[in-house]
Amino acid sequence: MNPFLLTGQVALITGASKGIGLSIAEYFAAAGAKVVISSRDQASLDQLAADLNLKGYDVTGIACHVGKMEALEVLVQKTIERYGALDILVNNAATNPVFGPIHDTTLDAFDKIMQVNLKAPFQLMRLCLPYLQASTNASVINISSVGGLSPEAGLGMYSVSKAALISMTKAFAKEWGGMNIRVNAICPGLIKTKFSEALWTNEAILNHMMKALPIKRMGTPEEIAAAALYLAAPAAGYTTGAVLTADGGFTI
Repeated sequence: MNPFLLTGQVALITGASKGIGLSIAEYFAAAGAKVVISSRDQASLDQLAADLNLKGYDVTGIACHVGKMEALEVLVQKTIERYGALDILVNNAATNPVFGPIHDTTLDAFDKIMQVNLKAPFQLMRLCLPYLQASTNASVINISSVGGLSPEAGLGMYSVSKAALISMTKAFAKEWGGMNIRVNAICPGLIKTKFSEALWTNEAILNHMMKALPIKRMGTPEEIAAAALYLAAPAAGYTTGAVLTADGGFTI
């Protein structure tokens, strides 16, 4: 038996129209899962789902603005209507509308960051609880950041939100272990995605980070997807409350 298979399981992934989220979706689908990909644009999701289904996968796109709590309820409802169950939740959607000194962060920006990066995963986990309890391989994966372990200059409030997400992951893991629901976090380092473009297109920032990286390159979304597949699969059946770094050694 392959302990990395997800045959017949249902996975819901937010922020899944590109980058890390989309790579996780394809890895999960290739492992046999039925996958719901979510982001804000339904047309893009429909095209991505069609492309993935041409490969023989079972993928459905459901649009959702994770910053709106009522939209999260609809997302879960539509997922259950489509597949009848939910085994795996990946909270990947995130935002960072500011770059600069933390004291320059406006209250509006603070609220937006916390709404999307922390409150949305919290509420989505609560909404999914009844369905996760019914699963034999329930797994929640929260995509945090190395900034959540050590705050990054210019990314102050984003780092704070991701640190809070790590703490919340551990709190849920401790309380949900008795329900046989595993909750883990992944902390990517510098991954070449559109979301992190402001970092890797800035030569000074990139050179500074390369000096601190034992593995002298940026990571790929596929390398984060592989970590997520481990945490979602039966192979990680005894792993909960873990904070897995995939950062090229940046946090050493």
